[in-house]
Amino acid sequence: MSTLQDAPPETRRLSLPVATLIGLLALAAALGVGHLVAAFVGYTASPFIAVANYVVDHSPTAVVKWAERTLGTWDKPVLKIGLAVVLVLLALLAGQLSRRTPRAGQVLVFVLGAAGIAAVYARSDLGQVSLLAPVAALVAGLAVFTSLHRLALSRESADQGPELSRESSGSGASRRKFLRAGVGVAAGSGLAAVVGQVAGTSSNAEDSRAAVGPLVPARTVPPLPADADFAKLGSPPFITPNADFYRIDTALVVPQVRTEDWSLKIHGMVDREVTFSYADIRNRPLVERRVTLTCVSNEVGGPLISNAAWIGVDLADLLAEAGVQPGAEQMFATSVDGWTCGTPANVALDPARGAMLAIGMNGEPLPVEHGFPARIVIPGLYGYVSATKWVESLEFTRWDARQAYWLGRGWAEQAPIKTESRIDTPNGFAGVTAGKVRLAGTVWAQHTGIAKVEVRLDQGPWFPATLSAEVSKDTWRMWWIELDVPKGTHQASVRATDSGGYTQTENRADPVPDGATGWHSVTLDAR
Repeated sequence: MSTLQDAPPETRRLSLPVATLIGLLALAAALGVGHLVAAFVGYTASPFIAVANYVVDHSPTAVVKWAERTLGTWDKPVLKIGLAVVLVLLALLAGQLSRRTPRAGQVLVFVLGAAGIAAVYARSDLGQVSLLAPVAALVAGLAVFTSLHRLALSRESADQGPELSRESSGSGASRRKFLRAGVGVAAGSGLAAVVGQVAGTSSNAEDSRAAVGPLVPARTVPPLPADADFAKLGSPPFITPNADFYRIDTALVVPQVRTEDWSLKIHGMVDREVTFSYADIRNRPLVERRVTLTCVSNEVGGPLISNAAWIGVDLADLLAEAGVQPGAEQMFATSVDGWTCGTPANVALDPARGAMLAIGMNGEPLPVEHGFPARIVIPGLYGYVSATKWVESLEFTRWDARQAYWLGRGWAEQAPIKTESRIDTPNGFAGVTAGKVRLAGTVWAQHTGIAKVEVRLDQGPWFPATLSAEVSKDTWRMWWIELDVPKGTHQASVRATDSGGYTQTENRADPVPDGATGWHSVTLDAR
């Protein structure tokens, strides 16, 4: 009977299950060790997170738009799942390519590890010490892959046949040794990942947020009028609850920043570089201001708009202390996660605009996912140039000196919010009873104000809708109307005219580069 000892070394070959297991265990070891080390050198230096962030930062604009439109707030979980699937498939491939010799798998493991190192190196919010995490992951992955492969291919792994089948690899003490090693790697990888997760998230901003206490503005907003919204008729509530406020950002992992660790530096083209701590901001007289925020990627009729009562300080007052110099064209804001935003300097400096450094939202400290400890809120501009979360730096410079995150991806430099309107109820293709049908919706022209809203059925005349009370030119308004809808299928459309006299265009325009245009319409099936 032939044995592995009788067979030439090159004929020895791993079975498919064993080769697959080696690839998966090497992947688990790399990710677990990388996650553990990242907990101590920078949580986002974990190779999995770093590569996912790289994908977010370098995805084509068309892909980003599709993800936001199709997946909404599920875009990041889907990305994580997709990346995990890709890594598993590559781990399987590494095993399959190495049934005779480990070289091909080692090369693939090395390439994946190098990708993790490059992803961490590319992050502006991570220092050089953070490279220890992906380097440790690479070393762990190669070590586990090589040692398990050598153990599985050892002459003592089987006592018959050149093929390491399930039966042959199941005999002898070396099979038990391989299984013990595999179980040890799996357990160690899992433990490393858990410890890394616990240690990496131990600096939980929620504890710091809870310690802030009540935020009492010195200047409060007037009470809301009774007809600020038509929620009972189908419009959204005037104030969006924090839990329902739309969230669009590039943060794969929500930054956890404690108030004692946060500061804001104002520098660049200024007379004096100044730095404010959270206590500096918290102890100033606070102002409350209602402002509606809108995402530039919002499609016609889309949901990426919300309204809140923000608490903070006037940004213009902070900038005055720094003394912004003539010639400064943009306020280049940087988030703690490295995201950047370019705001026209004249807008940020204008006291009449009402730009804020906000630390509160709807009567409580900012939620962590909405920028705690502090964020920028500037009325009238789309969020990508006006609403930096977790802000830590404001640099005044020229447009040609620094290019913010979205400007380099084809979006416009100047981004005033466009006049738009939306039908919220009935929903599209809704079945309604023929006769009087009530429609309700939302309209906005931040920092300009709304003059009127009109609705029509099919190609019929436009009828004026009833508008809610104007609370502020910086917030949305609601509208409702009753139309006579005969039996059959019909299309209802809405358009708005702002206080500057501009009436929405019917022409549809893509959100890129400076916001969508067009009338929102819904189809009604009247019976």
